[in-house]
Amino acid sequence: MARFCTPLRALKRPSSPLCTTSLFSDLLHRCIDKRGACVIACPDDPCGYRIHPWVPSHPYPEISQFYRKGFSGVTKEVVGQALHALFLKGLLPSSTLYWNTLIYMCSRFGNIRAAWYVFDEMPERNAASWNTMISGVVKAGLYREAVGLFLAMRSGGFDPNEFVVASLVTAFNRSEEMMYEGLQVHGFVVKSGLVSDVFVGSSLLHFYGSYGFLTEAHKFFKGMPLKNVVSWTSLMVGYSNTGNPEEVISLYQQMRAEGHECNENTLTTAISCCGILEDEVLGCQVFGHVIKCGYECNPSVANSLVSFFGNLGNLVDSCYIFYGMEERDTISWNSMITAYAHNQLFDEALGCFHLMRHAHDELNAATLSSLLVACDSMDSSKTGKAIHGLVVKFGLDQNVCVSNTLLTMYSCSGSCEDAEFLFRGIPKRDMISWNSMLACYVKHGKSVAALELLAELLAMRVSMNHVTFATALAACSTQELLALGKGKALHALAIINGLQDNLVVGNSLVTFYGKYSLMTEGKKVLREVLKKPDIITWNALIGGHADNQELEEAMIAFCAVRRGGWPVNYITIVNVLAPFSSSRDLYLYGMPIHAYIVLSGFESDEYIKNSLITMYAKCGDLDSSSSVFNRLDSISLVTCNSMIAANARHGRGEDALELFVKIYDARIGLDQFSFSGAFAATANLAILEEGKMVHGLAIKLGFDWNLHVKNAAMDMYGKCGEISDLLRLLPPLLDRTRPSWNILISAYARHGVFNQARETFQQMLESGTKPDHVSFVSLLSACNHRGLVNEGLAYYSSMTKEFGVPPAIEHCVCIIDLLGRSGRFSEAEKFIKEMPVLPNGHVWRSLLSSCRIHGNLELGKIAAQHLIELGPSDDSAYVLYSNACASTGRWEDVENLRNQMELSNVKKQPACSWVKLKNRVSSFGMGDLSHSHSHSHSHSHSHPQAEQIGAKLKELKKLIAEAGYIPDTSFALHDTDDEQKEHNLWSHSERIALAFALVNATPACPIRVFKNLRVCGDCHSVYKYASAIFPETIILRDPYRFHHFSNGKCSCDDYW
Repeated sequence: MARFCTPLRALKRPSSPLCTTSLFSDLLHRCIDKRGACVIACPDDPCGYRIHPWVPSHPYPEISQFYRKGFSGVTKEVVGQALHALFLKGLLPSSTLYWNTLIYMCSRFGNIRAAWYVFDEMPERNAASWNTMISGVVKAGLYREAVGLFLAMRSGGFDPNEFVVASLVTAFNRSEEMMYEGLQVHGFVVKSGLVSDVFVGSSLLHFYGSYGFLTEAHKFFKGMPLKNVVSWTSLMVGYSNTGNPEEVISLYQQMRAEGHECNENTLTTAISCCGILEDEVLGCQVFGHVIKCGYECNPSVANSLVSFFGNLGNLVDSCYIFYGMEERDTISWNSMITAYAHNQLFDEALGCFHLMRHAHDELNAATLSSLLVACDSMDSSKTGKAIHGLVVKFGLDQNVCVSNTLLTMYSCSGSCEDAEFLFRGIPKRDMISWNSMLACYVKHGKSVAALELLAELLAMRVSMNHVTFATALAACSTQELLALGKGKALHALAIINGLQDNLVVGNSLVTFYGKYSLMTEGKKVLREVLKKPDIITWNALIGGHADNQELEEAMIAFCAVRRGGWPVNYITIVNVLAPFSSSRDLYLYGMPIHAYIVLSGFESDEYIKNSLITMYAKCGDLDSSSSVFNRLDSISLVTCNSMIAANARHGRGEDALELFVKIYDARIGLDQFSFSGAFAATANLAILEEGKMVHGLAIKLGFDWNLHVKNAAMDMYGKCGEISDLLRLLPPLLDRTRPSWNILISAYARHGVFNQARETFQQMLESGTKPDHVSFVSLLSACNHRGLVNEGLAYYSSMTKEFGVPPAIEHCVCIIDLLGRSGRFSEAEKFIKEMPVLPNGHVWRSLLSSCRIHGNLELGKIAAQHLIELGPSDDSAYVLYSNACASTGRWEDVENLRNQMELSNVKKQPACSWVKLKNRVSSFGMGDLSHSHSHSHSHSHSHPQAEQIGAKLKELKKLIAEAGYIPDTSFALHDTDDEQKEHNLWSHSERIALAFALVNATPACPIRVFKNLRVCGDCHSVYKYASAIFPETIILRDPYRFHHFSNGKCSCDDYW
């Protein structure tokens, strides 16, 4: 501490005395009675000082009481200056008492330089002189100078009293960087016997709490012989500041049990902690104690109650307390504005601010920060900018707290550029500024910019906190960056900075490793690094397993949560429901968890209801999905969107569109997710006209600017075969996002134009956009549709090695389909054994389909067995293997499989083809000239054009036979003679749909036919011959791709 022993004259002294003669003359006329009494000797004064006899009888109390109180009774600075002038002239007593009170007066009026001057000029100092000077220096914020004075005092042989020691410890609290000095003063306190003083003890409690040494603080508190309300409150504040509200409430209860009185600070701290714990019952009990103690009118207590009820959403009680306050200060108004903002009542917050400006003169940085919290959406961004104008007007633009709130406001309202401009203009950024800008970049998908900002921060060698690392890890977890190496480097940096066991950083690491399918690393963080994982950690682990389709691991983690007693919340349930996707998953896990949801009281949670709707739909049980939806007491837009998405994704597009129309008619309101679901429904049904109507409505309601809606519209046009309309919506090259690129690649792949898909992928790379797993699924599909095995394998290899995209099940299915359809079964089998993810139904279904094409019954049987094990009610295993047996003439096996299906009550999905003409969809089944209309719920009935369709089929059969068509009866799947097989082929739904379309064809308009299953090889030949005979272009879309027929050729080149 020797470095603090600086000369006492270190501060610059005034160049002249505080009061000059002329000033004295002026003040004498202003402050002293006009009687002009002369100066005489006072025989009663033992010191023989020359005094004014009128001083004791002066009408101003601070003058008349001077001989008793000295300068300590002065409340007006001008009076103090006048008395000081008399003091300097020797007209007032100059004992040490009066010098000490003069120091006190100068300090109180904020003139520490004058106080120090007086202290230096004192003829004689006592202990009170040093104590007064040290207290004044602490009050002025000169903490290190206070330490120097303390050391000089001790060197001079004076002992500080309890008040100056308490003042000195307070200095160490306020400096936030004088911990070691505080510990040494504690040693002095113990040595000097002041440890039993309640004031010193309370200051030391506050010191330890300020530096986060709560264990030492509590130990010291227990050893205090005397405790007062300040002692209790100091410890409570320490626990509150370090995020231990439970300990605060425990101390409050103990304090009351021991009969100690509470003051306003005690009650304010207790109420704030009730708010942190979100315990309204406990808060109301404290409120009752407030009323009992008579503090309900205290502004500090009332302010904390306004905040407490506002944070819990109880604005009725907040308003009752606020508007019932007899006296409101700035904090009162700020608390009410914050309560409105917290509950997203922006208009009310703005109205309260308007009242404040009329009823209360003062507003501060917290006022505008509270108001800016409400401006966190696109709708209120203009108001947020107006408030920014007020910030500048009141000169608060240099305030870092206000600037940080402005950063958050611009980030939440979508103005990343404004946030960046503001950030660069902040003169003194703190860590919150850096973290806010990092979060802004991550939120807006600018992960590269986020990591560049982090590098800038690292270069400054500034100490980073847990929020910095958590935000940076989120940047590394985005699909834009796919930066596994950078994330691991951040993990290492966190360890270097001693944050490896920080809960927030640990949770972010579990999420990060889950994004890269490194669940072993994620589990290691949870079980070996974090000392006390919480439910957020477990939710991150379950979510990681779910994202990686590790269903069993997700369930194991969920069971561990329940066994460990962690409080399951809605996020836990939503995460664990996410990976269920088959009937087996539904019966083994989905339904039992639904039962747990009901028993645990989670059934009313909107997020969980939406997850249940999605889960049942993914598992193929749309009836249960609809049942959950129909049982809802109140229907929100979010729930409706979930139901639309479920129907659209799982083959009930008409129901999805019907619900979309109902929402619009009911004025519930539509959002981007509503339009995305509706576009998905029209895309899956391939009904272009309805898709255009939805697009028109989106434009009418102002959603055409929304990127998600625009991408959904592009996807719809691509799946309806309108590449030209898709290209018209495509953003300019520099503005394209990754989803836009992916949709374009996928559309080209679906239409079988590999060269365009490859060129688009190359343009995507050249634009600086990194591909993700969707990009490679589309690219591998394009290779698959053209039979480009080597190119597909090369892209699969580069996906992991060059771009760091981990293989997902979709990529593996593409490779298996690519190898299988080209007849490379040994490679396909090897790939399945070595693939990094467990094979699912799609893998075995793809392999079985390839076995049917090439007649590989042995491998086909193995694939069918795996498929039946995964989903006993899945008809595709029986149908595909039955078709493979039929194509090779093994009719006995075909019959056995059909009997097995019947015994297992497995229904074959019927083939269906449809054509949309004149705003009506006509659908046709196998050998059926009846049809049904999309907007009719009646049963199928005889088609009014049945005779014309039959005649057109005969005409078509004759014309293509003359053109050289020879039926391929291997696609007839019943054991009959060749004539019957040929007849059966002509009963296929796509031929009937083609005949219907030819009957009603409009010249120069393409014919569009859609089928729910893959088109059969013989029907594909019929379409080729038909396109050579009839002038219309024929477009056939099955679930996998488009076939464009023209002049006797197909765009697929007979490979699909």
